[in-house]
Amino acid sequence: MKHLKITSKITTRDSYSIDRYLSEISKLPLLSDNEEIELAQMVKKGSTEAVNKIITANLRFVVSVAKQYQNQGMSLNDLINEGNIGLIKAASKFDETKGFKFISYAVWWIRQSILQALIEQPRIVRLPMNKAIVYNRIMNVIQDFEQKNQREPSNDELAELLDMRADELIILRRSLAFHSSVDVTIGEDDDTTVLDTMVGDTFEQPDNNLIR
Repeated sequence: MKHLKITSKITTRDSYSIDRYLSEISKLPLLSDNEEIELAQMVKKGSTEAVNKIITANLRFVVSVAKQYQNQGMSLNDLINEGNIGLIKAASKFDETKGFKFISYAVWWIRQSILQALIEQPRIVRLPMNKAIVYNRIMNVIQDFEQKNQREPSNDELAELLDMRADELIILRRSLAFHSSVDVTIGEDDDTTVLDTMVGDTFEQPDNNLIR
């Protein structure tokens, strides 16, 4: 297989550059749970190769997240660039002992990087700034819950902590094009995840829709 050089930038010289990039990363194999754990352990020992393998296997997920932020003043190309920066940070910081899949952890870093880039745009002054405030509030509550309970809160638990209805929180998350984890459950007694509710809506599954 052709080796894909990891970079936080996609150099665009023609209109087909992005299509070629999407086509290439869609062919890269995903990691098994065991491979993910082994690579994360190698990263802790300073292995740059392990970091690159984790990044390479998850580039497609950056595209899925980046697509949710189109039409907000940045090209898809630039959104992917910013998301890749977040992915690189996540790969260097991931702790496999917490029990989360890597992508569940990395989504926050990917979104954070993209949102920061959007906020820093000159046009952002014409957009409601309360979105960034709400986003940060949700993330702070999630992080506090994770530290105390060693797991992510369900949507019901998060809604209670935020003093709002669960259905209102779901709508809010969609309006922000945000969810803390692709694996977080909607209710305490329900196996349905946030990702399940967003398929066909705001979150495209990377394997099926990457180069659409």
